Parts: sequence; C-alpha cells; structure tokens
Amino acid sequence: MRCRLCSSNRLLGILDLGATPPCEKFLTADELDCPEPTYPLHLRLCEDCLLLQIPALITPEDTFTEYAYYSSFSDTWVEHARRFVDDAVARLGLDEHTLVIEVASNDGYLLQHVVAAGIPCLGIEPSHNVGAAARARGVPTMTEFLDEQLAASTCAEYGAATLVVANNVYAHIPDLIGFTRALRALVADDGWVSIEVHHAMNLVALGQFDTVYHEHFQYYTLLSAARALATAGLAVVDVESLPTHGGSIRIWARPDVAADQPSPRVRALLSAEEQAGLHDTAGYLHLAGLAQSVRHELLRFLLDCRDQGKTVVGYGAPGKGNTLLNYCGIRSDLLEYTVDRNPYKQGRFTPGTRIPILDPRQIAKDRPDVVLALPWNLEPEITEQLRYITEWGGELMFPLPRLHPAAA
Repeated sequence: MRCRLCSSNRLLGILDLGATPPCEKFLTADELDCPEPTYPLHLRLCEDCLLLQIPALITPEDTFTEYAYYSSFSDTWVEHARRFVDDAVARLGLDEHTLVIEVASNDGYLLQHVVAAGIPCLGIEPSHNVGAAARARGVPTMTEFLDEQLAASTCAEYGAATLVVANNVYAHIPDLIGFTRALRALVADDGWVSIEVHHAMNLVALGQFDTVYHEHFQYYTLLSAARALATAGLAVVDVESLPTHGGSIRIWARPDVAADQPSPRVRALLSAEEQAGLHDTAGYLHLAGLAQSVRHELLRFLLDCRDQGKTVVGYGAPGKGNTLLNYCGIRSDLLEYTVDRNPYKQGRFTPGTRIPILDPRQIAKDRPDVVLALPWNLEPEITEQLRYITEWGGELMFPLPRLHPAAA
C-alpha cells in the first residue's frame, strides 16, 4: 500500500480492527445462510504527509450504487443542512443567477432548501435509490459518480458553480487526487467549495474508532485536508468546527486565483492540531488503547445485564454501529435486536453480527430494560425520541466516547 495523497510507502499502523464486512451491506433473511465476505480494517498513518487512511479494498461502486443511508431520516441533520443553506445564501450572495452543485447529494436533504430559496441547483448522487428519492422531492439530481470527465461535461452543460458542496463524501473516495481535481473543475474561478468531514482530531483524542469503516478511505485533520485540496489548486480560506458526527469541520476553500489569506480560525485550528500532537506521528499512537478500553467496558456492561436477566436492545443501525458491533463481537445473545427509522433496513440483519433490525415501534411493545443507542453522535435527538422508555424504568445508554447513560 502507498499513500493515496503523496505516494509514500512509509505507512504506520495506528489501529487494527480486525476483518469485518462492509458496514452498509445489510443482509436479507435469504442471505443468512450465504457466505459473507470480510475485509481487513486497519487504519494507517502516512509518516510523510500525515494522512490517515485505510487500504481501498472495496470500490465506491460496491457501496454506493444502491445505498442504505438516507440523510433525511435524521431530523438533526436536515436542520443542520437548512442552517447551512441560510448561512451560505447570506455569506455568498446566492440568488437566481448563481448555481449550487452538491456532490453526493443523497436524498435531497440539503438541496431541498436551495430549491425552496429559488436558487438553481444540481445534485450529483451515485446511488440509484436515494437519488430517486431526491428527484421525488423536486431536487434536480443526476445519478453518477463524480470524476474529472463528468465534472467537465457538467460544467459545459450547466456552467461553473458559485458554490460546490461536498458534505461527508471527501473521505469516501479512493481516487483522492482525481476527485479533488473534479471539485476544482466544477467551481467557478471566483467560486467556493464547502467540505464537511469528521475531524480526525476528535477521532484520535476521543477514541471514536467506530467512524473507521471500509467506505471511509481517509480521515482528515485540517492540515491533511489542506494538503489534499492544494493538489488541485484549491486553498483553504476558512474553517468552522461543528458538533455533527461527533465533531466535524466545515472547510471553505477557493481556487488559488481568488483565495485570500487564511482566516484566524484556520490558523487557530492548525495550532490546536499541532498542540494535540497531530502534526507528528506520536500524537496518533494512543488510539488503539482507547478503542480497547471502550470494547472492554461495553462488553462488561452487556455481560452484567445478561447475568442480571435484563433485556437489551439497540437503537439505530448506522455504519459506525456495525464497526462497533463487529469489533466488540456483540451478537444477538447480548443485543437482542436493534431498530431503525429507515424502512430499507427494517427486516434485514446487521452485517457480520446478524442482529435483526426492526421497526422502532417494537421498543414500546417489548419494553426492554436497556436501549443501547448506536448512533451516539445524535445523542440529544435520540434522547428526546426515546424519553418515553422511562415510563417503565428503561435505561438509555450511549457507548462512546465512554459508556454513559442519557442525561436526565
């Protein structure tokens, strides 16, 4: 394996999570007796450019041609997108004469707000099923994987974009250099690119190992993201720290020809990363120990629940949850089932651990003693949704950053 950013062969093992199936390959009942392929899940750090990455053992086509994740099933995420659109309209002066393009636009969760504002827009979404949901919502969407050729033809047909949005996709692309060039080809010379990614500083500092899975090929600090964007002539000019996904960053970049000096927020965050040790290999070496601590604590809790005769079920079936379940070896003897609001997942089984996924209404029917929330990054939203379990004395638990109950 060579670094996909700088081609160095100096890759240092940081976290080995064993071998797991792809996190979004939910099984149907007919597939339970079939072989299930697994792939190593081993996080490495390039000692030269400091990009965190895993080998590209699956392709985006394997994962995203039909995809199980619909952004709009999270109320928090839809509201996050609405606020972003409102802010971007004010910040950039977006109107009926501008164009917004979102890459990996999913089911139209964000661009629906652009449409409502009367601003021309286009979604580029590779998944047939979620792209169809976006079009049904009235969001213009093409079903394609973005590459340099598609970027050139899109720009020729629609014109260059004032704003290109790439939320939670920059980690999903094994051809990092080619994808970055495609982003540059979509944006006007005086335009803007907005990218949201989970911040590797939180991954490392808080032991958020479950954000590592096969469709996430790389994991960014601001430093490594800026280095990647620079390969296509895009310069980071501003950054925002966000609470989403356990701690993310929103990077604002512009073509070199239009870029001003980086804002004070860029300089401050780079300094914070350096102080955390992330501009050197030594700052990453404790991650494996944090992951092991989470696994041991969670397994002790679930085993104690079983010994006490308590019923434990899950809430949510996110990709991160499948990394957690597989790494910890949790199966239906410890987690009877999980539930999910997404009808696509209901009636299926989690990859690897094969835990049934049911309708959320099953919790009220069964009145379990404990509910383990797998999308822990949505703690406020889930705490409110499941407040009713206190009626029978049920306890809501979150596994990360350390195992803890929901706030009263």
